Amino acid sequence: MRYFLEFSYNGGAFHGWQIQPNAYSVQEALEEALSTLLREPIALVGAGRTDTGVHARMMMAHFDADLETERAANLVYQLNRYLKVPILVHQLHQVRADAHARFDARSRTYQYHICPQKDPFKPGLFYHLSAPLDLEKMRAGAQLLETFEDFECFAKAHSDVTHFRCNIYKTLWEEHSNELVFTIQANRFLRNMVRAIVGTLLELGMGKIELEDLKTIVASKDRSKAGYSVPGEGLFLTHIEYPESVYLHHG
Repeated sequence: MRYFLEFSYNGGAFHGWQIQPNAYSVQEALEEALSTLLREPIALVGAGRTDTGVHARMMMAHFDADLETERAANLVYQLNRYLKVPILVHQLHQVRADAHARFDARSRTYQYHICPQKDPFKPGLFYHLSAPLDLEKMRAGAQLLETFEDFECFAKAHSDVTHFRCNIYKTLWEEHSNELVFTIQANRFLRNMVRAIVGTLLELGMGKIELEDLKTIVASKDRSKAGYSVPGEGLFLTHIEYPESVYLHHG
């Protein structure tokens, strides 16, 4: 039987999602917990990769196991008791045998948090930037990005992908009491893409580039022409959407 595991985590404690030598990852923590509790080797396939320091309010990963109904029902509670790291497991979804956490995702949504003042009670959860910003210009730049398809200029150099096309469905800059939040939703994201987009839009807001420059940057397909990558700690994966047909039990 195949299951989707739905969980969230504070990325500050991990070197990203993916298992790697000599660095502790979210995948390693969860696989170790599942393998210990189920007394069999469990391999997880994540919905995507988050880099070091990046957080997830909603992440999905799938695994295969033959679980009795009662065992499946108790697994979320057992995992949360077992895990001594900042990971919270929300739900276990039984899915079709061919359901895939990464390839079946219809869209992913990220949010980036920027604070003009330091906050000692939220270390590692936002990017501290006190420079004055032209928010309307940043909104215009974000909307302009929705008209493009090829985002190679925002991809990490030497990215191992077959193409750089993404469909951006939504961009939004919002001001909250003491915070600026950027939301972006797309069918897929390239490595480092969101952080590079935010850095470029911030350069627009700071007056370092103009809207016309943004068109030139995207057309160039050259990462060195785009803006800087903002730090990972301000970035949250907030939602992953799947077709209802992947789930065997709804709710």
